[in-house]
Amino acid sequence: MASIFEIALGEDFQRLHPMMQKRFGVDVEAGYACVGTGVFSEVRRGAWWTVPFLRFGAFRNILFPDHGNNIPFTVENYPYIDGFGRPTVTFVRTLDMPAVRGSRAKKRRFDATMVHSKERGAVVDYLGTHQHLATDLVLEVLDDGSLHLQTTGQRFYEGPVAFTFPPIGTGTADLYESYDEDRGVYTVQMQVRNRWFGFLFGYKGEFSCEFPAAVGDAVPAHLKPVWEEIRE
Repeated sequence: MASIFEIALGEDFQRLHPMMQKRFGVDVEAGYACVGTGVFSEVRRGAWWTVPFLRFGAFRNILFPDHGNNIPFTVENYPYIDGFGRPTVTFVRTLDMPAVRGSRAKKRRFDATMVHSKERGAVVDYLGTHQHLATDLVLEVLDDGSLHLQTTGQRFYEGPVAFTFPPIGTGTADLYESYDEDRGVYTVQMQVRNRWFGFLFGYKGEFSCEFPAAVGDAVPAHLKPVWEEIRE
């Protein structure tokens, strides 16, 4: 069976660099996961007024206010079938933030799980530990075989509450990922911007990947969301 990204991209999936195809070919039937280890050369945040927003996002591993340079990180992509029978892939990024101005070193996480929605005709990216934020991904293969992912809109689900955020209340994330053949590493850069308020958060860096076997329910429990959301 094709991965959720191959389904979304269709024939364009074959235009990805072969190592990008392997990375985004993670699927239960493919029988492997993708675990990357690397360094963010830069983690940035927006102006001072973005800090409360970023702090709030840290409660459920969506965003955080920390910033710095040369930050070690891992990214873990494991495939599994969720409680609603949907092929799902984890996108959990864990950063080892250093101690700053007397504060202790800490780990920060971006948690995401992704499914392909037939109804929406796109990959749906659930953000955070409780899948209470969802956004559709627009995927584009560039001429050099790299991949551009862009979020479009954002929906909130919490218990009986469900609504779509107005554009002024959310940000658009643009992520670019490629494979550098000469150095044998993946490169990544991402930024979140608001149409009116400008830059909110971003990072850039590089990493290398291993592709461990993932048979059955091999996904580590700490990578799965606390709560699964059926609404896409």
